[in-house]
Amino acid sequence: MAIHPRVQALVEAFLHHADLEAPGLIEGLYLTGSVALGDFRPHASDVDFVAVTARTLTDSDRDALRRAHARTRTQIRRPQFNGIHVTWDDLTEDPMSCGPVASVLNGRFRPKAAADINPVTWHVLAERGVTVRGPVPVELAVWDSPSSLRDWSLGNLDEQWRRWRAKAGRLVTPRGLAVLGSLAPSWSVLSVSRLHFTLNTGEITSKSGAGMYALHAFPDRWDRIVNECLRIRRGSRIPSMYANALARRRAALDYIQMVLDDALAPQMA
Repeated sequence: MAIHPRVQALVEAFLHHADLEAPGLIEGLYLTGSVALGDFRPHASDVDFVAVTARTLTDSDRDALRRAHARTRTQIRRPQFNGIHVTWDDLTEDPMSCGPVASVLNGRFRPKAAADINPVTWHVLAERGVTVRGPVPVELAVWDSPSSLRDWSLGNLDEQWRRWRAKAGRLVTPRGLAVLGSLAPSWSVLSVSRLHFTLNTGEITSKSGAGMYALHAFPDRWDRIVNECLRIRRGSRIPSMYANALARRRAALDYIQMVLDDALAPQMA
């Protein structure tokens, strides 16, 4: 699979710095997220990675990785390089039992965190992971459980997204104001649509794929906000479909609430 030149430059820069800081430590590097799903958008996408080591990281290893990521970020600011550092053995087991690992989130290195340790990352890696270094994913026996994928997706909607919607609904807050922009409505509308898609199909799709799914899965009244979010995701120069940011914000929040109700109501019956 050919990857975007900006992604190629980023992963080459990281491996260069990682190999200098800790020779031999990174044995495998795989790309998941939008790159693996064929939906990388330079203006909006991060590059999601799973880096694999033969051993559990020591404090010295974590310090070396922190430096490698910092040097990579200094060299290439965008897109962000976000992901996790795990062992080969971790990939063969339930990610929910993996525990906190060294990770990078929003460009910040964290020595022990649980970001992206979930069945979605494992499923995308197993099915469509892009190999930069190491054996191809089909040779790794990556753990993959349809029931766990469904349970995690439901939990993510019920916990993370229900809270996100409540906070975003208050205008004079950082999150509420963010939804007046363009990227936050697009990201949130398409993200909840992805989870709804997974619950209905047992598979993972890209944000753009989730938008196309939503146009068929939900009544026509929601087409306008979905098409607006797809327009933003694609970086289109076509004018907004809304008269102002407040109207778009309201439509996005109403859509998210509808998806939450549609996905979670049957679970509460």
